[in-house]
Amino acid sequence: MPSRLVLGAGSTALALIDAASVSHRPLHVVTDDEHRAETLRTDDIAVTVADPADRATLAGIDIDPDTIVVATDDPAVNTVVAETVEKLFPDAFVLCYTGYEATPDQRATLERIADRVVDAEAVVVDALNQTVGAEGTRVRQLQRVLRDIDGHLAIFAHDNPDPDAIASAVALGELAERAGCTVSICYYGDISHQENRAFVNLLEYDLVNLTEEDTDALAEYDGFALVDHSRPGVNDQLPEDLAVDIVIDHHPPRLPVEARYVDLRSAVGATSTLLVDYFQRFGVDIPNPIATGLLFGIRVDTKDFRREVSVEDFEAAAHLVPRADMDALQRIEDPSVSAETLTVIGRAIDNREKEGSVLLSCVGELGDRDALAQAADRLLDLEDVQATMVYGVIDGTIFASARARGADIDLGEALRDAFGQIGSAGGHADMAGAQITLGVLDAIDDRDESLHDIVRSVVNDRFLEAVQSRSHRLLGSVYGSSEYGPETYAEIIPEPVENSPGDDEE
Repeated sequence: MPSRLVLGAGSTALALIDAASVSHRPLHVVTDDEHRAETLRTDDIAVTVADPADRATLAGIDIDPDTIVVATDDPAVNTVVAETVEKLFPDAFVLCYTGYEATPDQRATLERIADRVVDAEAVVVDALNQTVGAEGTRVRQLQRVLRDIDGHLAIFAHDNPDPDAIASAVALGELAERAGCTVSICYYGDISHQENRAFVNLLEYDLVNLTEEDTDALAEYDGFALVDHSRPGVNDQLPEDLAVDIVIDHHPPRLPVEARYVDLRSAVGATSTLLVDYFQRFGVDIPNPIATGLLFGIRVDTKDFRREVSVEDFEAAAHLVPRADMDALQRIEDPSVSAETLTVIGRAIDNREKEGSVLLSCVGELGDRDALAQAADRLLDLEDVQATMVYGVIDGTIFASARARGADIDLGEALRDAFGQIGSAGGHADMAGAQITLGVLDAIDDRDESLHDIVRSVVNDRFLEAVQSRSHRLLGSVYGSSEYGPETYAEIIPEPVENSPGDDEE
């Protein structure tokens, strides 16, 4: 059976011995500290009391170690021991601890011999950076706000939440509970996408679904946090004047964000990545269901690391993989597809209209807004298409989902230009959405066309006008506007409606 040899019994070695002793693999320690040797023997650990740098002692030990740890507190001793180990056990994996105040030559020797070097001073510096640097200050501020919330904290994902929003909310809830809060994970709208329903059910997340009729529901909460969106009343149904304690989001805001604690990092591809960072800086192990959810959230929001992905997203995913349930992820990613989703995708294909490399499709009335996102993704796979927008009507509201490939257009900004004054719109450069109350279109009367035709004409023209103003490459020559173009439509809008920094998948 493979065995392990620990040379030295300094403080670092003792920590390693304690961790390694739970395994059934043979463990042998060589130390010249008789007191520590007696302590180790009481734990049934084999110990030889001798100089760990003595070649004859090491050669006489009746084991053939596959792993060797060199870990006295003296860097000079560690260097000599490592040189001895190199000659006696050339095939073993060697981990060397530098000790404190090692010279450059000693470090160089250890790095040449060892497969892995643990530098005491570097570990201390990293730990200090985690706690007293800029990032450490952020963590302490969040912890201070969490501890200051006396009672029940409501953590709100955005309306119709996606995996990134759900996982981030659940993860923040775990940290808040550790800080002494009672926590509820809340959202408005529906979780209708089949993957998202499987995600919540398989990981057994406890979520609270509120409705507009729940006018007194907020009274039971003592604090409020927003994740994956940043302003109350925008992409959620909270009161716009709600006092928010915490905001954690990766979407770039258009307007200032107000809260006691705000963390907006738009350089990363998912809010889940930010929550992984918090767990690491708090020094908290991520529970399996939360790790699984965060990993899925990163994968979905970065489209399997192909969209707006950062180094931090990859590092967060690498940290999560050994802690996540990969079998559960497989079951989440292969759910059954609803008949309505297939119907909406079919209507999107049948009703498609193309202007240059931009494809638009109105699917009419529908019951599942997540089907729009899936249809927009499918249409983007068509030849010579660089951007898509699919939209339909649900309960008197027009919902639109847009997708793009390449860097010729920022969809989030284009949708804000097109619909920000008459609804809520925004998102990422290659994934965005909008929603417009249908009531404003009813103001157009005395027309021969059906309401469906008016919706299609207005939405198409406003979107194409915005795309044309931002990218001539996608449309080529100027498209022909209909009589219901942006100017005509703008005349019937009495007041601008506040726009949204969120995208349609939120």
